[in-house]
Amino acid sequence: MRHAASSVVDLYVTVDGRARHPEIVETAYAAGCFVHDVTDDVLAAMADAENPQGMLAVAQWAPVALESVLAAAPRLLALLVEVRDPGNLGTVVRAADAVGADAVLVTRNSVDVTSPKVVRSTAGSLFHLPVVTGLDAEATVVALEARGIRTYATEGGAATRLPDVDLLTPHAWVMGTEATGLPPALAARCTDRISIPVHGLAESLNLAMAATICLYASATASH
Repeated sequence: MRHAASSVVDLYVTVDGRARHPEIVETAYAAGCFVHDVTDDVLAAMADAENPQGMLAVAQWAPVALESVLAAAPRLLALLVEVRDPGNLGTVVRAADAVGADAVLVTRNSVDVTSPKVVRSTAGSLFHLPVVTGLDAEATVVALEARGIRTYATEGGAATRLPDVDLLTPHAWVMGTEATGLPPALAARCTDRISIPVHGLAESLNLAMAATICLYASATASH
């Protein structure tokens, strides 16, 4: 409500929700939203969360076009290829928001970014930065590089290590699923393949962890 009040259409709230978050209810009224008082049972039936927090909002969201993102001369992007886990996708969006990335790009055959689990795991970040969906992975890499944006494919055994990468020029982190990684042809098409050094005994990092590490490395390099 604080960052995208205009996108909210309806707010459903219980007595406890009003008491716990009066500022949200006031913001909803100020934004012209419809505020509906409901019982705990009704809210529980509407929400798919095990423990609803006293309110539920119906919001409008629409993906943006890749062309509009590129027109803004982005410095830092995340390109997610066929990501199926909603928690991973949502966490990457949240991490990208936290580091000040310009957008998250999502290829087709990925989980729906508007699914409840994805939306919850973004913790509101879905409404803070552009998210482009339905992209063709290879065509997107070509479009990025045509704009001078380097594409870094994350790969466990890559010779180039994260600390050695040029993160000062515009770039996009290209990431696949933990189970299968990136298609070899797509990884080969990227500017470089990058590995994250693992100093302990962990076999690997999941997508959300790897993306957060890479995104924060990019943010640190620019400040």
